[in-house]
Amino acid sequence: MTLEAAFSLDVSRAGRSSVKWTRYAPDVIPLSVAEMDFSVATPITEAIVERVRASDFGYIDAPGPLAGTFARFARERWGWRVDPDRVRVTTDVSAAIVETLRYGIPRGGRVAINPPVYTAFYELVEEAGAVRVDVPLLQDGPGWTLDLVGLERAFADGADAFLLCNPQNPLGLVFDRETLAAVAEIAARYDVLVISDEVHAPLTHPGRVFVPFLEVGAAFGVRCICVTSASKGWNLAGAKCALLVAGDDRSLAVLDRFPEEVTCRTSILGLHANIAAFTCTDWLDDTVRIIVDNDTLLAGLVEQQLPGAVYHRPQASYLGWVDLRAFRLGADPAAQLIDTARVALNSGHSYGAAYDGYVRINLACDPQLLVEAVRRISATLRDLRTRG
Repeated sequence: MTLEAAFSLDVSRAGRSSVKWTRYAPDVIPLSVAEMDFSVATPITEAIVERVRASDFGYIDAPGPLAGTFARFARERWGWRVDPDRVRVTTDVSAAIVETLRYGIPRGGRVAINPPVYTAFYELVEEAGAVRVDVPLLQDGPGWTLDLVGLERAFADGADAFLLCNPQNPLGLVFDRETLAAVAEIAARYDVLVISDEVHAPLTHPGRVFVPFLEVGAAFGVRCICVTSASKGWNLAGAKCALLVAGDDRSLAVLDRFPEEVTCRTSILGLHANIAAFTCTDWLDDTVRIIVDNDTLLAGLVEQQLPGAVYHRPQASYLGWVDLRAFRLGADPAAQLIDTARVALNSGHSYGAAYDGYVRINLACDPQLLVEAVRRISATLRDLRTRG
């Protein structure tokens, strides 16, 4: 069954128990938590059911067939030749990042990140006992890019690692080969470990080219590790299986220093779900088409009903970044809008201290939810202007 067939299903809270569907009151439109509203691909469901029927709930100690399956997907999708012997697994991308920092840099080491960036990055650096170094993205009009000068300064000042979000969350940026090559050259020169979070890469939009960092980094001899999963691309956020791919021998040695428990904590059901997911490319393509259609829809809705707002359209993922500062809703528009418009969005300041007035919105939903959400927000803003 294709996504188009499944998309007509009711996406109400009935039968859903994740926080996206239980955190808010029934009258709130939940467009914050990064989960899709779409039904999971049938082959994934079948793979999980098959494991349940086989009472296959044991522990694992290796990626097994997932390594080869991911390698085939990466080669066919991006032209990236992954060595399956360099693939390891753990519970999720966040755990992969924390363990890599714990075993890849000294305790109290310095880790560069690029705000605005995925909120968990702040917590993960702290959890690993490291010190965060902020190198904000540069904004030039509607465009954003990595600050290569700022990164080199951070590396020269003693950064031990660079936590790259590729594609960038919440902006959905897809960095080009030239930019990533510049990062690799600088990182190699200062011997900085690059950890590239590429969990949103399968959701790259048509017309954009995703470039795996490890595929570029190999030419520069940089120490680098990719962390990824089928969790975002195939709506498996709670399946608890992620991959780590070492780009060189020194980085592989870091992964092989992990305690055995780091692998054993991986869900065997999540492992088989990931194996099935990386073969469901038709479902993935259907998903991306719907997300792109919703992106176009939202851009039009913002232009028509929220004049003054700036919607930074993503090049990958199903997450949109919206500047609402023109409406003077204070530092946290999301906090106001959940009370007044009954729409749940993510607060911009949680992605970086300088991003008061921004919100992140989830596009992976029924388009009518986006229509209703923008209608509610627009009505709230009119009411505020009237009262003001």
